[in-house]
Amino acid sequence: MKTKIAARMENLLPSGIRKVNEKALAMERAGKHVLHFEIGRPDFDTPEYIKKACRESLAKGEVFYTSNYGDMELREAIAEKLAKRNHIPYEASEILVTVGLSEAIFDLLCTILDEGDEILVPDPVWMNYVNVPRLLGAVPASYMLKEERDYEMDLDEIREKVTEKTKAIVLVTPNNPTGGVLKRQILEEISKIAIQHDLLVIADEVYERLVYDGAEHVSIASLTGMKERTFTLNGMSKAYSMTGWRLEYVAAPEEYILAMNKIHQHNVTCAPSFVQKASIAALQGETDEVETMVSEYQRRRNYAVKAINEIPGLSCRCPKGAFYIFINGKELGLSSAELAERLLEEEGIALVPGSVFGASGEGYLRMSYASSYENIVEGVKRLGEAVGRMQK
Repeated sequence: MKTKIAARMENLLPSGIRKVNEKALAMERAGKHVLHFEIGRPDFDTPEYIKKACRESLAKGEVFYTSNYGDMELREAIAEKLAKRNHIPYEASEILVTVGLSEAIFDLLCTILDEGDEILVPDPVWMNYVNVPRLLGAVPASYMLKEERDYEMDLDEIREKVTEKTKAIVLVTPNNPTGGVLKRQILEEISKIAIQHDLLVIADEVYERLVYDGAEHVSIASLTGMKERTFTLNGMSKAYSMTGWRLEYVAAPEEYILAMNKIHQHNVTCAPSFVQKASIAALQGETDEVETMVSEYQRRRNYAVKAINEIPGLSCRCPKGAFYIFINGKELGLSSAELAERLLEEEGIALVPGSVFGASGEGYLRMSYASSYENIVEGVKRLGEAVGRMQK
């Protein structure tokens, strides 16, 4: 039988991150010791009070469908969190609970983008923000996050790239893969641009709790005139080490939530009921669990940044947020894909080529420091030895 795959699938590229991960796992199955710095997954276990709430929910028999929009108690807890921590007065009716941020992004972009629409997307960026618009026949227009600007956006470039077809702009802060954090002054200027050109804003804030050195996370929806045009994306995965639980959310004006739910209900129906109950506990029962994790991330980051910058041929900025270091390896004269492949095959170090995140990522490697301190010490040691051999 002739293969009949839809032509649109040519616009959807497989995950470059998962490609590295699959190869690393295959090497491990073959008996090789691999140090994993490729996946954006906290290495901490989910806090016990959250797991306990999940077990109790299962024991009560809470195993059935919830509302498509999500358990009302959870939506209320999310709204309370957004009001207190992010200073955004959302109602529960303005919250949609999703199965991971990937689903949230897909539902959102399907809701707002028509064929031919343009959407401003950072480069480098997590590629869902590029692939999904392409799948929908929309145009992702990149704006550059450059190392020499400490990965801050260039407002003049944003102004130049807004056209009559531009419908929305994506902001990822803290950023994956650079670890950059957008300053309040920048967000205030973006707000002015969005209001002037009647743009929607997609604010990916899933790393908001992971900030260092006194960096301030600001939710753009909290600024004057922005709540009504902003989609705030966040969730449980990074802050509470719940990546496998697949529980995130979108907060937006109710008319958009109603429209997004049409995609959501046909796609996944609802998030697992007992995971939603555990997420209520996560939001309401937290003590110092997140701060403990952030403190350890910062310890790892401090070591890795210093050690990497001492390796001839490599350099990196000190990230203010998330748990990634974007390593500049341009002096080595290899493409980021070639460099990552050699480091994995020859040294057992799994890093992600920067080119996976867009054209401006070429020459870089993304390293996740959501791995043990001991692994980071060993990984950076191997990295230095490998680079030394490459330069001989």
